[in-house]
Amino acid sequence: MNYSHHNPVMFNESIEGLNIKTDGIYVDATFGRGGHTSGILNSIGISGRVIAIDRDIEAVEYAKKHIKDDRFEIFHSAFDNITDILDKLSLIGKVDGVLMDLGVSSPQLDNSDRGFSFNKDGPLDMRMDRTRGVSAAEWLSSASEAEIADVIYMFGEEKKSRKIANAIKRHQKDSDIKTTAQLANIISRIVGGHQKKHPATRSFQAIRIFINQELTQLTDTLEQMLNLLAQGGRISLISFHSIEDRIVKRFIQKHSKQKSLPKGLPVMDSKLERAPLISIGKYFATKSELDDNVRSRSAILRVAEKC
Repeated sequence: MNYSHHNPVMFNESIEGLNIKTDGIYVDATFGRGGHTSGILNSIGISGRVIAIDRDIEAVEYAKKHIKDDRFEIFHSAFDNITDILDKLSLIGKVDGVLMDLGVSSPQLDNSDRGFSFNKDGPLDMRMDRTRGVSAAEWLSSASEAEIADVIYMFGEEKKSRKIANAIKRHQKDSDIKTTAQLANIISRIVGGHQKKHPATRSFQAIRIFINQELTQLTDTLEQMLNLLAQGGRISLISFHSIEDRIVKRFIQKHSKQKSLPKGLPVMDSKLERAPLISIGKYFATKSELDDNVRSRSAILRVAEKC
């Protein structure tokens, strides 16, 4: 059983990280094209269940067309609505694992109409959910130079963010920036081409993160996990950006540290309040995967378990 035309990064490691039970209930919070969902469905038994979520309507339509399995259902939503979705299904506190892959899927990158990639010219959109919100082109047109610079610096860690923002605004005095190629060319002239990555990589990433409010949604979603998971339930989360990984790392650290008490108090270890999470590990792509898939070079998988 394999429904996916997209090969997820660190597929085996992320599925193994869930420590799947045959009768377990799992959430694929970033369905994409079903690579992880397929892996989970292949690992559970007839009484197992997979709930998928995706804010991209094209992904939802793909799932409904290609996955005919009574153990599976999908919801068109951002993943920070996960509590509402599971509450309606009466699954709060009963979930055995949540998997999240924070990368942009290959179908999104390959479709020039989506505006995620600078490698193919297309409308400058970048919205994960094209049924709502403003496109990247609309935002760039209305945002101030300072706002653009701040976004590119904060979410892309681009050192030349102010020069890029100034170049964008100077260009807009003559004409709007409507396509990915137009924006990529403006950025490339500022950043230059003497580096391993495309010069527009950081800026495109930053604008995409901002347009989709990805970091806010990630933070909100993580804070919901403790209530959603059953005892022994796991989070298996792949990030591709240092800022995303720091958010995940700090969340796990925050909830896996036992509360400290003043020295000298007569309290036995067994009486101390247990931390709600335990960190299972941090993983990187194997050498063979790095050789086969350049996208895996920045991937970090973190796994944690509810105590």
